[in-house]
Amino acid sequence: MPKVGMEPKRRADVINATLMCISRHGIDGMTLDKVAEYANCSKGVVTYYFKNKDNLIIEAFRSFLAYYGLKINSQIQNTMTPEAMIEVTLKNILPPYSEDTQGSINVSDLEGIERMYIPHEAQAKLFLHFFSKAVLDPSLQEVVSAGYKEDIKGLVKIFDYGSMLGNMKVDDSNSAAYGLLAMVVGLSFFRVANIQPMNGEDNRYICEDYVKRLIGG
Repeated sequence: MPKVGMEPKRRADVINATLMCISRHGIDGMTLDKVAEYANCSKGVVTYYFKNKDNLIIEAFRSFLAYYGLKINSQIQNTMTPEAMIEVTLKNILPPYSEDTQGSINVSDLEGIERMYIPHEAQAKLFLHFFSKAVLDPSLQEVVSAGYKEDIKGLVKIFDYGSMLGNMKVDDSNSAAYGLLAMVVGLSFFRVANIQPMNGEDNRYICEDYVKRLIGG
């Protein structure tokens, strides 16, 4: 049994290690033994917090999706314009393309949300592994649905705020939010598959153009 007071950190270490393991070996290649190795703990510690591999995958997926909401909410300020809020959101859910392949995964806010980080390449791989698994797994589908519903609510609030101020021309905030999030998910998969835009630009410009149309730019 872990030392008293170490539970939150140990649990976070196991989740981070699980995501790192999945990004490198895939869900099928992820084992509790490998997770323990990445977390620098015993397999007993892993099973103490998570009953089995399936339970660990679900909790890791939930933490992975929650990461984006925590980062976005920590960076958005009430004094920002709606355009700036959308810019912060896009920066987090579809980061500018980067060659960054180094660094550890940290989806825990125990040390402060600013310390939370997932290398860009790992983000793309995790999306691919989790979503391919979710196609046939109702438990993971529930995690996806709950996470994305919250994301859509957040985008709707920004679009409604922009419409109220007259900064945006959004007739249906729900459809606009749904469309933007669907676009981000699709572009993330295109990145994983290395499907480059015809003009050679970072594919996130497609989302940026979509937002510009909403603000009449």
